[in-house]
Amino acid sequence: MTILHKTFAFVFRVLNQVITLILPCLPKWMAKPFASPYVAGETIQDAILHAHLLNTRGYSVTLDILGEHVHSIDEAKDVTEAYCDLLNRIHIEKLDSTISVKPTHLGLELDKEIAENNFLTIIQKAKQLGLQVTIDMENSPYTEETLQIYQTCLEEHSGTGTVLQAYLFRSVEDVRSLDAPDFRLRICKGIYKESSGIAYHNSDDIRQNFIKIVKTILNGQGYAEIATHDLKIIDHLDEWITYNQVDKSRFEFQVLYGVPMGDRLECLKNKGYKVRVYVPFGKSWFDYSIRRLKENPNIIWYILGNIVKRLGKQ
Repeated sequence: MTILHKTFAFVFRVLNQVITLILPCLPKWMAKPFASPYVAGETIQDAILHAHLLNTRGYSVTLDILGEHVHSIDEAKDVTEAYCDLLNRIHIEKLDSTISVKPTHLGLELDKEIAENNFLTIIQKAKQLGLQVTIDMENSPYTEETLQIYQTCLEEHSGTGTVLQAYLFRSVEDVRSLDAPDFRLRICKGIYKESSGIAYHNSDDIRQNFIKIVKTILNGQGYAEIATHDLKIIDHLDEWITYNQVDKSRFEFQVLYGVPMGDRLECLKNKGYKVRVYVPFGKSWFDYSIRRLKENPNIIWYILGNIVKRLGKQ
């Protein structure tokens, strides 16, 4: 790499960092162009339109109403009703879509029983409509209670899944203890700050544990939802799945809406693998989008380029 290339790369990184730091301080109307690639609008109708488009392109979908840490029982009830409305719309529109729900969005921070009852309301609606629900995983103070709620809901509806995070030491053992024919698990790396006493911090360690978790599921009885943009993980598991002739009905790949993946998703689809896109929407789009931008600041320049192109066409 020449000195010029090194200088350009350094300036590029610094500008990325500066823009990422500034965005949370901007008015929402100024930040929205940077956030919109990650969020499918603010309403159920917005989300349904994006889900239809993705289905048309051959992708499955999971829809998530953005938000967490509600402050009252009434607020948790409103979120529960919104998810039931969303399930009805998915059914009416005949979408290939599940839903994903955060426990604190249904009141887990207030009381476990409140959250569990709200989940059961949603689960019963999903069962009635023949749809699936994924109980999302948040930071470690909620891990044990979330898994307990998952097991309660699974008894009610076999179409209930949950999530484990590869950076937590405990996750492999959790997989082994939960293994069953109805076990459906999304595996992700994890985004919350956790202590080194319970979580891996080294990226290679997280990557290896992620791979171990997936193989543990596929060597057992469950269904693996491989949720990552890490091409090293995708390549490794693709090769392992092919070598071991793992049935395509045992797994799927998942990605976040709006995160660039080049042609990799098309390649996975062309192999006959199911690919699902996690599509968030709702009025709480700002905080979610800023988090996505911090994780992948290079997208900022992709967005700026598109803005410039649009202005040039006006």
